[in-house]
Formats: sequence, structure tokens, C-alpha cells
Amino acid sequence: MAPITTVHYLVVAAALFILGVIGVLTRRNVVIVLMSIELILNAVNLNLVAFSRLYGIHGQVFSIFVITDAAAEAAVGLGILIAFFRNKETVNVDEVDLMKW
Repeated sequence: MAPITTVHYLVVAAALFILGVIGVLTRRNVVIVLMSIELILNAVNLNLVAFSRLYGIHGQVFSIFVITDAAAEAAVGLGILIAFFRNKETVNVDEVDLMKW
């Protein structure tokens, strides 16, 4: 059985990134878009950890900061989503027109 190398991690991260981008570009529900953004950030974290195996622990430390940022983004995004749902009673991206005159 072949050992797991950095290339294996990069392939999984690329698949996660592609799924996240497809979810952001094709979905209309804001919750699904936020989950797709989380997939993209997790792909970045996987790349950082995979490269930290080669170049030192700096990637893992930076990955902790990305995880913290993702948690804050999720909290703020869900707060905005709840406020938007209370005003418009929908969570579709197409119906976000609060900034229009």
C-alpha cells in the first residue's frame, strides 16, 4: 500500500474548493452559499496543513487563524441572515434588494 503524500491532500483540497465554488455560483439560498464558503475555507486549511508537513509548522498556525476567521464569518453571516429573514421573510440571494433605491 502506497503512503499518503502531499499530493493526495492537495487533490482532496482541490475537490473541496471546486465543490465550494460551484455551490457559491449556482445556489440561490444564502445558507447554502455560506456553507459553500466554509468548504472553500476548509480547502485552504487543508492546503496549509499539507504544506506544513514539508515546510514547518507555520501553515498549521496560520490555519488556526483561518478557522477563527471562518467561525467569526459564520456568526456574523448568520446574524445578518436572521435579520434579513425577519425583514423580507426569504433567504434567496435573488431577492436581496435592501440597498436599492
